[in-house]
Amino acid sequence: MAKHSHLFVETFGGFLGYGMDRETDERTVHAYLQKFSDDGVMKTILGRMSDEDLAEVFEVLGKMLKKHLSEPEYHKLFLKEDR
Repeated sequence: MAKHSHLFVETFGGFLGYGMDRETDERTVHAYLQKFSDDGVMKTILGRMSDEDLAEVFEVLGKMLKKHLSEPEYHKLFLKEDR
């Protein structure tokens, strides 16, 4: 059984757009991140990204994980570890 899922982008049928209100912004970021991390998009974009692009994405994601997840949450939710 797969540990990762991208169900939101597969099931959401409402409006996506940024800058209207917090709820719509959250849904939009959720959908964009799931679409961005799609294997086909990653296969295409990673080879085109510069070393600086890769570092920037890695640093932003790491910063968000450290800022908004506790260490146990990081291990459980992000690393999918059964501690």
